[in-house]
Amino acid sequence: MADIAVTSVAAPPSRLLAGLKRGGPRLWLGAALVALLVLAAIFAPVLAPHDPLEQDLMSAQLPPAWMTGGEPAYLLGTDSLGRCVLSRLIYSAQTAVMVGLIAATLAAAIGVALGLFAGSFGGWVDQFISRLIDVWMAFPPVLLSIVLAAVIGAGLTSVIAAIVVVDWTRFARVIRAETMVQLTRDYAAAARVIGLSRVKLLRLEILPNLVPLLVTLLAVEMGIAILVEVILSFVGISVAGDTPTWGSMIAEGHQIVYQAPWIMALPIVCIITSVIGLNLFGDGLRLALDPVQRS
Repeated sequence: MADIAVTSVAAPPSRLLAGLKRGGPRLWLGAALVALLVLAAIFAPVLAPHDPLEQDLMSAQLPPAWMTGGEPAYLLGTDSLGRCVLSRLIYSAQTAVMVGLIAATLAAAIGVALGLFAGSFGGWVDQFISRLIDVWMAFPPVLLSIVLAAVIGAGLTSVIAAIVVVDWTRFARVIRAETMVQLTRDYAAAARVIGLSRVKLLRLEILPNLVPLLVTLLAVEMGIAILVEVILSFVGISVAGDTPTWGSMIAEGHQIVYQAPWIMALPIVCIITSVIGLNLFGDGLRLALDPVQRS
């Protein structure tokens, strides 16, 4: 009787715990890196030791604190205008997170809608959307983003718009193909038999099964959006004014790379860490959400 009681009480692991186990180290490491990026963006005013725009020409190009000539007040040194590098790195995360999140979300909304319609309606609808995707993807995406941002004008809104106009195609192409696959499954056939309309079938049955894939695409696209914003700010057509961005910091450091190489290297470390973190998190979350997938 005691054995029966113990067996009945011992419940199987919850779906949440099982999902977290499937995510594995990729999910945890990715989540930690993404959390670091997001927290830096949210709490920049608290975390930054100095005003990122404050200049002190008497303290220009100071090396990091652990190097000869460094000062404890400037842990990662200063740039050519005497501005705190650490503070500018932290505040730059705000632009990266904002651009990555908004641009990727808008691109996903457009791409998913078009991909669902193309994959489910077929016929001339699919042909039209597919040809549009092919034509749009024939242009180099980064170059097209630069041209669009230059035409629209500098500013955060124009940068986001330029990224969205280019990057919706990635979502549309993948979602279209996966929608066509899902429509061949038994559950989709059963939904049609019971009289579910096309729109309800897409919304209630197909789209929920695309969530694991969509999560991965969204995380990857956020990383791509951050990279595109870095390139745009590097060439001087991103956010206006003295707003700190990783791209503008690389551009500034490039001019004095032999005198102060850390100014150019540190933003690159932040960019690589953010992109890797987003990719790991997206892949790990896909495994956690989809019990069919295996690492």
